[in-house]
Amino acid sequence: MIVVALQMACSPTADICDANHNLLTKGDVRVLQPIFRIYGQCSAFSGPIVTLKVFEDNVLVRDMLESPGDGRVLVIDGGASMRCALVGGNLGQLANNMGWAGILVSGCVRDVDEINSCYIGVRALGSHPQKSSKKGLGERHVPVNVGGTIIHDGEWLYADTDGILISKLELSV
Repeated sequence: MIVVALQMACSPTADICDANHNLLTKGDVRVLQPIFRIYGQCSAFSGPIVTLKVFEDNVLVRDMLESPGDGRVLVIDGGASMRCALVGGNLGQLANNMGWAGILVSGCVRDVDEINSCYIGVRALGSHPQKSSKKGLGERHVPVNVGGTIIHDGEWLYADTDGILISKLELSV
């Protein structure tokens, strides 16, 4: 049985920036560096953030994606490792089935064609064919550093083809 991910309404990130200039100036809304590639069927997605910090080990990624997503976005600080993938096609499908809106990986994905068939949004630094280790090491719900931006559990992520925004609170245009 395939369950379609709950997609939160997502205003264009350019419109969000234009409508929230004061929050950008104060740092309450941050724009991530344009270093992420776009994967998955949803080019635009948004939702409250759940953070995860791992390094070349995706056991906790699977554990997190096995829980109901409820339209949330999993933000994975993978230490920007380009030596293996933290998310593959099976985890992409799991995220889709469990109702996650998207996944942001400071690291790599694999099984790109499979991820691209999933109705979720995925952003990653690139793809790598090698799977990660399976030691179960990492931390959940902690501040993470993604591309030089500190992201906290419970903040909001807004992504589209223009870029990715992180906000301290839910935004509307």
